[in-house]
Amino acid sequence: MSRPTPGPHKLTPEILVRAYAAGIFPMSESRDDPSIFWVDPEVRGILPLDDFHISKSLKKTIRRKPFEVSFDTDFRAVINACAEIPRGEQDGNQGTWINDQIIDAYCELHVLGLAHSVECRLDGTLVGGLYGVSLNGVFCGESMFSTATDASKVALVHLVARLKLSGFRLLDSQFVTEHLQRFGAIEIPARHYQMRLQEALETEAGFQLDVSGEESWGAVEALLTQSSTQTS
Repeated sequence: MSRPTPGPHKLTPEILVRAYAAGIFPMSESRDDPSIFWVDPEVRGILPLDDFHISKSLKKTIRRKPFEVSFDTDFRAVINACAEIPRGEQDGNQGTWINDQIIDAYCELHVLGLAHSVECRLDGTLVGGLYGVSLNGVFCGESMFSTATDASKVALVHLVARLKLSGFRLLDSQFVTEHLQRFGAIEIPARHYQMRLQEALETEAGFQLDVSGEESWGAVEALLTQSSTQTS
């Protein structure tokens, strides 16, 4: 279910925070459409942090460390890349619904420490990543992109490891795509989502950025060891 925005109100960090705390989020019809509308799904997608699936092949890829993985080093580049890729489910690409107003508002939210990105680079070039909104114990994943095989998948695994390390309770994926189903994404009714959201908002957690490389990889290795394994 979606609701059009009333009038030409500018999307601001304050509006975004109130919206996410209420369980709704903005989208645009296309990259070039300046208007936005609010989305309030009747069925919500989430990625259970304690039942996260990682395939055997992806575990092997992650342990080879083919990408340089970082957090919050170039948020604007990540959201711009997500906006430029045509909408679709292949390797998690979900672009085109992100317009300039959304880009600017989320970049402002990032400056305030409430929006974060994960970057994957290959020989210094950004080839994949994702971004989302962080409020206490909930992380709302917004979009991801990949121009190299498995780059967005690796970014997602590193995100989940960091969320678990930081004490998060809920990873909201908004919708469930075939790409996310491979990681264990499920759909729950909106009323159940609201209960989980309020519990997560009352949790004292914060997205940790001051994490050593050793601690960060330790969290990833723990997730690889503990996660459910799928053969796909």
